[in-house]
Amino acid sequence: MSSATLQELVDSYCNSAAEVLRNSIISKSMPLIRSIIGKINRPDNPLSQNEDLESAGITGLIQALDTYDCNKNIQFNTYAYYRIRGSIIDYLRKIDSLPRKQRKSYGEIQATINLLSQELGREPTDDEVANRLKIPIEDYYKLLSSVQQRNALSLDNNFGDGERSFYDIHENPDVDSPDENLEKKEIAETLKKKIGELKERERLILTLYYYEDLTMSEVALLLELSEARISQIVGKLLIKLKEDLIKEEIIK
Repeated sequence: MSSATLQELVDSYCNSAAEVLRNSIISKSMPLIRSIIGKINRPDNPLSQNEDLESAGITGLIQALDTYDCNKNIQFNTYAYYRIRGSIIDYLRKIDSLPRKQRKSYGEIQATINLLSQELGREPTDDEVANRLKIPIEDYYKLLSSVQQRNALSLDNNFGDGERSFYDIHENPDVDSPDENLEKKEIAETLKKKIGELKERERLILTLYYYEDLTMSEVALLLELSEARISQIVGKLLIKLKEDLIKEEIIK
């Protein structure tokens, strides 16, 4: 049993949903779950330890296993990826401890950046943005990291349910609707163009993290920056990219 691949175990489970197979699938999927956890910059919270996130990931894995259609030509690990990651992100959202009175909408952050850019004739510094928002710089950084943790281009429910992620604009094996596939293709093409217009370092960070599958800590080590700083940069870029998609009328 231990020598069987994950897909072979899942195929067997489709024919006979035995508990021993279920446990073997969970065990075989742990490297995938840990890899996903490694790519998420977790908040400074005692409830975000590896064991907590692994538990959330296993919940997503089981959901994927219970809804997986063996008759479709889809690899289980690809299918499960989105559910595992979504479950972890949902968990992190629930334990997010940033005080409500200090929360600012992502739209307000981008509006402030745009306004300051016009006033100053250059991109504002983080301190300048935080001062205009009237929040401590530490809270501003927490907000940017929060964007990265959720990986959301669709902030404030601009994609309907607010759950679509940066990854979701790429191929999702669950989507059968041609209209949805066309929409995602349009978003992906526009994103590719907008990413190409970023500064070299910003473009490199997004490429390494989203396309080369490096973890946040690996990107930080490579660029000789702190992991927290990489998280903040990614958060700011996601807000900017979302704003660009709105201006292009790709999203609302």
